[in-house]
Amino acid sequence: MLEDVLNDLRTGIEKSIEALRRDLMRVRTGRAHAGMLDGVRVDYYGVPTPLHQMATVSVPEPRLITIKPWEKNQVKAVDKAIRESDLNLNPQVDGDLIRIPIPALTEDRRKEMVKLTKKNGEEARVAIRKHRRDANELVDTLDKDGEVSGDDADRAKKKIEDVVAEGIKQVDAVIAHKEKDILEV
Repeated sequence: MLEDVLNDLRTGIEKSIEALRRDLMRVRTGRAHAGMLDGVRVDYYGVPTPLHQMATVSVPEPRLITIKPWEKNQVKAVDKAIRESDLNLNPQVDGDLIRIPIPALTEDRRKEMVKLTKKNGEEARVAIRKHRRDANELVDTLDKDGEVSGDDADRAKKKIEDVVAEGIKQVDAVIAHKEKDILEV
């Protein structure tokens, strides 16, 4: 029973870290990458469609993203969706190809990105602490119901703390790596 609680805790922590990585993919660094456009939805015949499901997105240079819609008549819709997104990008239409130059980040913008990264990291830590609280409550309930002994419950709580500490270390490592990417000129 206690092993199930620990497995649930590990699963929850892994999901929190994976969500953090997904969130950080949207945070801009100085280089272009196709993941920057993951949140862009294009009005494709009345249906909001992810950009990568209706166009080829490529990064031919470190500061340029190119998009080639599979249907030529969708170029304007893709252009409009990118302009209306909160990415602050300025696409340039060139026939049936869209070029998006990625401007270099200013020092102030880099600091903003680092703050956003730290905020995302703190949200992940809070989620991990919530998983810890839930696991501790489950162990307390099992202890009260007499399903496990007090000593086993104490050992389980110690293991919970170790698993949570490891999860927090992983979050810190992910955040440090992203900060390094952002501050790299």
